[in-house]
Amino acid sequence: MKKKKTSMKFKTRLLITFFTFTLLPLCCIVIATAFVGAYMINLRTNANIGPLSAITSPGGFIGSMENVASHAFLMYMIISIAIILAVTSFFMTKWIQRGVFDPINRLNLAMKKISSGNLDYALETNSEDTSEIGDLYNNYEEMRLRLKESADEKIESERQNRELVSNISHDLKTPITSVKGYVEGIMDGVADTPEKMDRYIKTIYSKANDMDRLINELTVYSGIDGGRIPYHFQPINVTDYFGDCVDDVGLDLESRNIKLDYSNLTDPSTMIVADPEQLKRVVNNIINNSVKYLDKDKKENTIEIRILDEVDAIRVEIEDNGKGVPARDLPRIFERFYRTDTSRNSSQGGSGIGLSIVKRIIEDHGGYIWATSKEGEGTCMHFVIRKYLQHDNKEESV
Repeated sequence: MKKKKTSMKFKTRLLITFFTFTLLPLCCIVIATAFVGAYMINLRTNANIGPLSAITSPGGFIGSMENVASHAFLMYMIISIAIILAVTSFFMTKWIQRGVFDPINRLNLAMKKISSGNLDYALETNSEDTSEIGDLYNNYEEMRLRLKESADEKIESERQNRELVSNISHDLKTPITSVKGYVEGIMDGVADTPEKMDRYIKTIYSKANDMDRLINELTVYSGIDGGRIPYHFQPINVTDYFGDCVDDVGLDLESRNIKLDYSNLTDPSTMIVADPEQLKRVVNNIINNSVKYLDKDKKENTIEIRILDEVDAIRVEIEDNGKGVPARDLPRIFERFYRTDTSRNSSQGGSGIGLSIVKRIIEDHGGYIWATSKEGEGTCMHFVIRKYLQHDNKEESV
């Protein structure tokens, strides 16, 4: 953006204008009086010498000259002052117009552009300009940029909401269609054996769980994004907490024939500051995401959880030996509603908000998360959570 010269304060312009119109005529009068007075004194001095003294009397030639000179001086003085004031008024008007009215007109035009919805109309600003006009321009630009940012966020939010509705509709339609088909099969007597009936009921139950999971993800995301889900931070023992998490997810993974490896390299007394419920949601979402993309053709599917010490924090790594994430998709997997090409065309693809929930929760805990992956080898999620320390009976979170 171009910068313009620092403009003069409006108060200073008014003072300069006032003193110009006040002092300039006075200076002209004083200077003119001084010149004419000096001329008359010189004329009298020369006339009083020798035989010319007779004509210097009030009724003589010099007296007449004084009267003529006085009238001429008065006339010239008035004309001169009028000309000087006219010229001064012209230039002062131009100066005020260029320094005050033109900028105000440009600002007025810019405000009309904004009112008509054009948020790209920018004004030339200078951050070092402390004049009233400069402040107005800087404030306008700040307001315009904020409005533009807000409008862009609104457009992006609307786009994401439309995409969410489309994704949720698609992901709900698939299990609903499946449930409807199996229910009709039961009603029509297709499930005519106990084995078929049992398989149909288990499938219906599984599809109902899929729908419930999607609805829960949407509810959680909406609550976290809108700030309606409060966090309850508290000190948590790392060994005890993650040991319980592993026990919980281990049973589910075992039922799916997925091997779970767990290692904790932190001190048994290590504490962190976290919301137990939300942190568990992080672990579950990451593991569920890993399960989706495991390679069923491999002889053994494995998920490994590692807890590492990072001096003033812990690093949690959750790694799988699944299909991996393409390099082009890896930087975007934590974006809201983003799904890889594979998941878009797969019944395993979720709503695309599971990992965005994970990222938001970790960041709200003051941590950060990233992913590494190799296609055909697997993906590893890394996130860091700060430790909880105690010094001299004073509790402190790092």
